Amino acid sequence: MTDPAGAPPAPPPELDALTVGRRVRHHRRARGLTLARLGEAVGVAPSHLSQVENGKREPRLSLVAALAQALGTTAADLLDAAPPPSRRAALEIELDRAQRGPLARSLGLAQVRAGRSLPMDALEALVQLHRELARRHDAANATPEEARRANTELRLLLRAADNHLPEIEEVAEDLVRAAGYTVGALTHRQVARMAADLGFSIIHVDDLPHSTRTVTDLAHGRIYLPPASIPGGHGLRSLALQAIAHRVLGHERPASYAQFLRQRLEINYFAACCLLPRSAAVQFLSAAKADKDLAVEDFRDAFGVTHEAAAHRLTNLLTSHLGIPLHFLRVGDDGALYRGYENDGVPFPQDASGAIEGRPVCRRWTARRVFGVRNRTTENYQYTDTPAGTFWCSSQTGSSADGGFSITVGVPYAHAKWFRGRDTRVRARSDCPDVACCRRPPADLVERWAEAAWPSARLHAQTLAPLPAGSFPGVDDLEVYAFLASHAPRDAG
Repeated sequence: MTDPAGAPPAPPPELDALTVGRRVRHHRRARGLTLARLGEAVGVAPSHLSQVENGKREPRLSLVAALAQALGTTAADLLDAAPPPSRRAALEIELDRAQRGPLARSLGLAQVRAGRSLPMDALEALVQLHRELARRHDAANATPEEARRANTELRLLLRAADNHLPEIEEVAEDLVRAAGYTVGALTHRQVARMAADLGFSIIHVDDLPHSTRTVTDLAHGRIYLPPASIPGGHGLRSLALQAIAHRVLGHERPASYAQFLRQRLEINYFAACCLLPRSAAVQFLSAAKADKDLAVEDFRDAFGVTHEAAAHRLTNLLTSHLGIPLHFLRVGDDGALYRGYENDGVPFPQDASGAIEGRPVCRRWTARRVFGVRNRTTENYQYTDTPAGTFWCSSQTGSSADGGFSITVGVPYAHAKWFRGRDTRVRARSDCPDVACCRRPPADLVERWAEAAWPSARLHAQTLAPLPAGSFPGVDDLEVYAFLASHAPRDAG
């Protein structure tokens, strides 16, 4: 259906009322008209025009036509989706949108009217301040895309360093020795002594804020942990050590998500260095290598940690101290790669940005085939021929509240000779990322079901949501501060 003759075109869907209003204001000021004179010319009240110019009221098409005639321009010009007619108009629009936005409202900022009396330099400064506020907010509360980008950069940086951070190794070694550690598993008593040496006491509570794993009260020297429900468990020792690490490593409040992610990596690294101290761990691994009997399960049992912790600790030590390149994977029972590290060239699945998290692992890799193995009480071994060469891998399955998972450590064929399980006869071939390897369905199934299938995908909501806003990414400030207030010593005031 065409518009009546002479009627202005309908505004394009991407054009908003604020841009139209600023175009009206630009032409009005250029002709030296007041709101009252322009209102008189088009037959509306000045207050109505003010609302139009400020984007608070969308003008009817008949009013747009009348305004265009009174201002000596065209309706098409007033409704143009192109950038505003002047830099000042563009800045006024940006400031107005920022001041109306949820971030400014959440901060309780007073609004500044961008009238003619506001100097241009002040207008530019206000816009720049709002841009910086938005940048810092976005950096501290990362979207999934930002999180994946930051995580990829950090993974590549660590690969270049063979996942070895000698400065943290030194700090951890000194602290565990000072706490009385000599050999075997680090005890809870030794962890408590490490905390005491730094002026902290460890307190177990059953009401930790749901968004936290631990909370540290810097004012009263307390580290709050979950209840000690698993005597001797690796988890509580690790949590306490991570809380200690923030103080030992001199961390400051993170200013960006990338900095938060780096700090999280460093505290996990520190905890691993304490639970499997370098000198004792390297001595153990060197002896096992000499016997050609390296095994994740032995390393795990010798230091009383989880299979995953032992496997990941190997990535810190095998290359830097024993000259063995390797890879590590944590894969969910849905086939998705949740954590991964490699410096041996194994072809991890990745997207166009280089991120590996959430990508499907080849169905023929040990990390996925192990879910179909009946005997899951011990490690399972396999050689896999890939486009990048042949790799030997050891996989072990586990389960958590989120479902089953597998932990895999692997090395290039030439280094398999150092590991238990090297004599396995299990072998597979993987051509991934070629979709014909394990992702393309057979032609007969495609022919039968391509037009008859309509599945509903299970969408993980957390992949779409940014981390909650707060002083620390993912932490609810209100819960944390209320928790600290409820547990603070009564005489603290």
